[in-house]
Amino acid sequence: MESDDKPRGKMRTGYTTGTSATAGAKAGVLAILNQEKQNVVDVTLPKKSKMQIKISSCTFDKSSATCSVIKDGGDDPDVTHGAEIHTAVSLTNNIGKIEIDGGEGVGRVTKPGLGLEVGSAAINPTPKKMITENISEIAQDLLKKNGVKVIISVPKGRDLAPKTDNPRLGILGGISILGTSGIVVPYSTASFAASIRQSIDVTIAMGNDTVVLTTGGRSEEFARKIIDLPDHCFVQMGDFSGYTVQQCAKKGIKKAYVAGFIGKLTKMGMGVKQTHVKGSKVDMEFLAEIAQICNAPEDVISEIRKANTARHVFEIVSSRNLGRDFFNLVCSKVYTQLRNHSEEKFDIDVIMFDFDGNTIGRFPIQ
Repeated sequence: MESDDKPRGKMRTGYTTGTSATAGAKAGVLAILNQEKQNVVDVTLPKKSKMQIKISSCTFDKSSATCSVIKDGGDDPDVTHGAEIHTAVSLTNNIGKIEIDGGEGVGRVTKPGLGLEVGSAAINPTPKKMITENISEIAQDLLKKNGVKVIISVPKGRDLAPKTDNPRLGILGGISILGTSGIVVPYSTASFAASIRQSIDVTIAMGNDTVVLTTGGRSEEFARKIIDLPDHCFVQMGDFSGYTVQQCAKKGIKKAYVAGFIGKLTKMGMGVKQTHVKGSKVDMEFLAEIAQICNAPEDVISEIRKANTARHVFEIVSSRNLGRDFFNLVCSKVYTQLRNHSEEKFDIDVIMFDFDGNTIGRFPIQ
């Protein structure tokens, strides 16, 4: 999330794990060809622009090399920011062939629906293509006599994996080598949107047509206690409720539980489809109107109008015993908005939790 004291100027782009691995592979081949250490390489990105990447370490002999790159997320650091990506390159007898695989710290695919073969390393098609094209650019003569094998490893990958979506997607033992453009654009929504689509694809590929959409880790943890579905059915949609239900409709999901707390659910009920904390504000007038419909006393309605946050409203409503009707009505507003946004193509069940994980509101009412 952007902090208030961050300068408003242009933000620094970074590069993906895929670009890091490509730089290491290209540096390794150059080290073998020239028999000298590489300190920096130009990587050709998918859209054919070039990016200069610093090589952190480089060792080589006549037929193999290992180079490493420190992944730099720019001003959009994620869990892989600062991770060391190692690429080992060796010559083989498979003339003209470039083979790419994952080593230690790169996850293995165990579930369908990711566009990667079950059992294969979690290296996405774009990074594979980038590596192949960047090696082919510089090694045409070499490839007439040899093949090249590339093994990508991430020494801390196994430790980083639980902080990513990989365990939920059935990618075990490490992180994925990712990237569609090769560049990390600060605070872009593209990677989050891709992970939502991927999660829904895995659910469907595993034979399920029901998802549990949560606004974050805590709401997911509470949802798991009351909804008995496999891991891969739980999808963290973050702030992207509108986008997520559209994707569910498009991909043929039959039912979605939508679970969260009062703040995000109120924004959804107001019709905000992207509920980022800076992008939208909870409208106290909206909540005051809901209190009015619930026949709340005038002083309570007035207190809600002046409330500071949605959580503050939760405290006012709970202390005055308006709770269940009020929270159910917020859930019904979410239901209406999301049903409209998904063209009513699947069933929706909206659940509101309090901050201890108790269900305080639901629609349709159970």
